[in-house]
Amino acid sequence: MIVTTMEKPPAETIERAKALAAELGVRCVNRRRETLRGLERAKPDAHDGILVVGPKELRFVNGDAPPLFFHPSMALIRVKRLREGDTDALLRAASPLPGDSVLDCTAGLASDSLVLSYAVGEQGKVVALEASRVLHTIVREGLQEYDTGMEDVNGAMRRIEAVHAEHLAYLKGLAGRSVDIVFFDPMFSKPVMESTSLLPLRSVALDARLTEEAVAEALRVARKRVVLKEHRDSKEFGRLGFARSRRTAASVAYGVIEVNDIK
Repeated sequence: MIVTTMEKPPAETIERAKALAAELGVRCVNRRRETLRGLERAKPDAHDGILVVGPKELRFVNGDAPPLFFHPSMALIRVKRLREGDTDALLRAASPLPGDSVLDCTAGLASDSLVLSYAVGEQGKVVALEASRVLHTIVREGLQEYDTGMEDVNGAMRRIEAVHAEHLAYLKGLAGRSVDIVFFDPMFSKPVMESTSLLPLRSVALDARLTEEAVAEALRVARKRVVLKEHRDSKEFGRLGFARSRRTAASVAYGVIEVNDIK
């Protein structure tokens, strides 16, 4: 992977690109008048992707895959509904209260993290883990820069703490009963192919099956509950002990394990 800039970048964008390249441990390449396709052909280390830096957005381009960039997508619609007094399927399953702490172990584009952050409010805390370094970087920067036009929603995004980490290792480093809610949303075992907004995400996200060990660690860490989001027909709920699966949309369900129910 390499880092470059938009065409005709201002000086601050060039400096930002250099800083991100140093953080990621890759080369920062001067864009000049070169096309991205031209850079891919000319630079061997660009064959696995180019991170394009602009003044207000990072965009990851890799061959013919759709470009990846931060956007709140459906999360923004969900939060708008919450602002109008509606409810949300994730919140019905996770039951967060204002002031709760939430660990999102598989953040992706942080859509669910945003909904949870809005729910727990200014006194709450959401930590969003992402194992893919490039995805983490895009989302971390986007959470701080994206403007929804709504101050309270912007605040919910800014409060999310984005962390580059593999969730099992991170969970093992936490004290017992140190987080109210632990949430898992791994890549579905049965992909929802009509969800075109997830196609760019699949090109960079680390696709690993959720393990029983990770769930056990989550149950050790959680004070209230552990929540799993999966395809409604997934066998992962039963395999991992999430007996109370809650169906929402046509293809999505949530499984919940209440910590107080564990004997």
